[in-house]
Amino acid sequence: MANSLKIENLDQVVVRFSGDSGDGMQLAGNIFSTISATVGNSISTFPDYPADIRAPQGSLTGVSGFQVHIGAGKVYTPGDLCDVLVAMNAAALKTQYKYAKPNATIIIDTDSFKKADLDKAAFATEDYLGEMNIDPDRVIQCPLSTMVKDCLQDSGMDNKAILKCRNMFALGLVCWLFDRDLEIAFNFLKEKFAKKPGVAEANIKVIQAGYDYGHNTHSSAMNVYRIESKEKVKGRYMDITGNKATAYGMIAAAEKAGLRLYLGSYPITPATDVLHELSKHKSLGVTTVQCEDEIAGCASALGASFAGALAATSTSGPGICLKSEAMNLAVIMELPLVVLDVQRGGPATGLPTKSEQTDLLQALYGRNGESPMPVIAALSPTDCFDAAYDACKIALEHMTPVILLTDAYLGNGSGAFKLPNLAEYPAINPPYVPEDLLGKWTPYMRNEEGSRYWAVPGRKGFTHILGGLEKDDKTGAISTNPENHDLMTRKRQEKIEKIAVPDVVVEGDKDDADLLIVGFGSTYGHLHAAMDDMRAAGKKVALAQFKYINPLPKNTAEVMKKYKKVVVAEQNMGQFAGYLRMKVDGFVLYQYNEVKGQPFVVSELVASFNEILAK
Repeated sequence: MANSLKIENLDQVVVRFSGDSGDGMQLAGNIFSTISATVGNSISTFPDYPADIRAPQGSLTGVSGFQVHIGAGKVYTPGDLCDVLVAMNAAALKTQYKYAKPNATIIIDTDSFKKADLDKAAFATEDYLGEMNIDPDRVIQCPLSTMVKDCLQDSGMDNKAILKCRNMFALGLVCWLFDRDLEIAFNFLKEKFAKKPGVAEANIKVIQAGYDYGHNTHSSAMNVYRIESKEKVKGRYMDITGNKATAYGMIAAAEKAGLRLYLGSYPITPATDVLHELSKHKSLGVTTVQCEDEIAGCASALGASFAGALAATSTSGPGICLKSEAMNLAVIMELPLVVLDVQRGGPATGLPTKSEQTDLLQALYGRNGESPMPVIAALSPTDCFDAAYDACKIALEHMTPVILLTDAYLGNGSGAFKLPNLAEYPAINPPYVPEDLLGKWTPYMRNEEGSRYWAVPGRKGFTHILGGLEKDDKTGAISTNPENHDLMTRKRQEKIEKIAVPDVVVEGDKDDADLLIVGFGSTYGHLHAAMDDMRAAGKKVALAQFKYINPLPKNTAEVMKKYKKVVVAEQNMGQFAGYLRMKVDGFVLYQYNEVKGQPFVVSELVASFNEILAK
C-alpha cells in the first residue's frame, strides 16, 4: 500500500457487482463476501438473478447482480443503495445505476462500452455518462477486458476462457479499494477449482492484476477504505447462504437425534441448492433422491419417515401445491416430516428468481379437511440453520409434518455464520413406543403431550398399518364413526396447539412505543433497520418479528394489544395481518404490503411508518 494513500475507516459499505449472467458476478460477490466474513465483518447479501435463461449477451434483461452490505457492527439488510457499483457492460450500468447512491464510486469495463454495446443497452448517444448524468470523476474507467487478455496472453487459454476471468480483475480492484487480504480469495479459488489447477492459477493471477492496477494507479479514488469489526465474537466463521444453512441444520438435527436424514426432492428454483448440498454428505448418513416429480418427492419422504428416518422434502410454492395431498397423508398418519418451502413470486410459474412471502396461507390452510401443521419462518440466511433444526425437532418429538418457510431472498442471500457447537443445542427425543406397551400398544396410542407413539418397523411385536382413511382412536382400525372422526380431528389440532414455542420478543422501545412494527420471517432485517432509523430520529418505535406462525407464541395477544398503533409489514397482500385478525381481537392494525419480488427498501418503510405515526 502506497504511503501517500490515506486509509479511512468506515462503519459500513455496500458493494454491487453487475454484468451479464455469464460474467461471474455471483462468484465475484461470493468471494468478496467470504473474505469479509472471514475477517470478522458482519455481512448481508442479495443475489439478484435475471428472470431470463441466458438472455442475449449485452441485453437489458440479462443483467445479473450481487449486492453485499459489509459492516463493522451488525448489519441487517443488503442495503438500499450501493457505495460502489461494478458495471461490467453498458446494460449493467443502464439497469443497475438506480441502485447506486448519488456519490457512489462506479467501476466499468470500457471495453464493453463500444457502440454495439451501447445500442443493445438502448443508449441514444455514445456519451453514456452524460446521458445518465453521471459525474466522470466518480467513475473508474478501466479497459478491463484488454488488461485480462494481456495478463493471460501466455496462459495457453483461448480467448473465450480468458474473458471468463474478467470478474476476477474487478474483484481484485474492489479488494484493493477496501484493503482486503487476497490470500483468502486465493484459497477460495484453489478449493473451488481443485480439479482444474490451471483455471485456479489463471484466476489468481487476474485477481492480483486487478489489485495491482488499483495500487499502481490509485484508480481515480481518493482513499482506501478499511472496515474493522467492532464486535468480534470468538469462533470460526464462514459466509453461508440460507439454503446451505438449511441443509446443515437438517444434518445437525439428524445427528442429534441419532437418525439417518432422507431428502426426497424435485428440482425447482430457488430450492434446488438444498438438494445439491445434501447430496454431498453421504458420509454423514444423508440419503438424497431426485424424484420424477414433486408428488413422488414428498411421498418417498413419507415412506422414509415410516421406516424411521428423519425425512424431509424441499420445494417452492408451486411444488407445495402438488405435494399437498401427500402432506395431508402425513397429517392423518401422524408421521414426522419437514416440508421446506423456499418461496418465490407467483402465482403459477410466476417469478422463479424473485422473492415473496405469498405462500403463508397456503402453508396454514392449503389442504383439504382440518389439516393442522406447525409453520416456522426463518428470519435470516444464518437463522435458516436454527429454523431447520427447530423444524426437525418439532416434527420428530410431536409426530407431525412441519412446514419451514424461507424464500429466495434468504435462500440465495448469505451472512457471516459462526460455526455452532452442536453440544449446546437441545436434545431431540422422538416418542418411541416403550417396551412395556408390548402387547397393549395400538397405532394411535399417545403420550402426555398428545403425540402418537412411533413404532419403527422391525421391532418385534409392534407390527402395524397406517393409511389415509380415518382410524379408530382405540384400535387403529378404519372408522367412519362420526364421534370418532370429531375426536381424532380435535386430537390432531390439540397436539399442534400444545407445542411449546418461545414468546415473540419485542425489540426497541418495548415499554412505551407509539408504534409497533410487526413482521414474520425474512423481513426481519429490513424492519429492524427501519426501526433503528426511526429511533435515531427520536421516534418511539418497537419491533415484533414472528418466527413461529403455528402455533403462535403464547404472548401474541398481549403484545398486539399493548401498543396504540400496530403495523404489519409483509411481502404479500396482507396474509399475516389477516391471520392475526383471526387469532387476536381488539387491536388497531395498519398494513404495509408490497409484492414486487424484491426485498423491502428501508427508506420507503420509514416514510410509510412515519405517516402512520402522524395520523
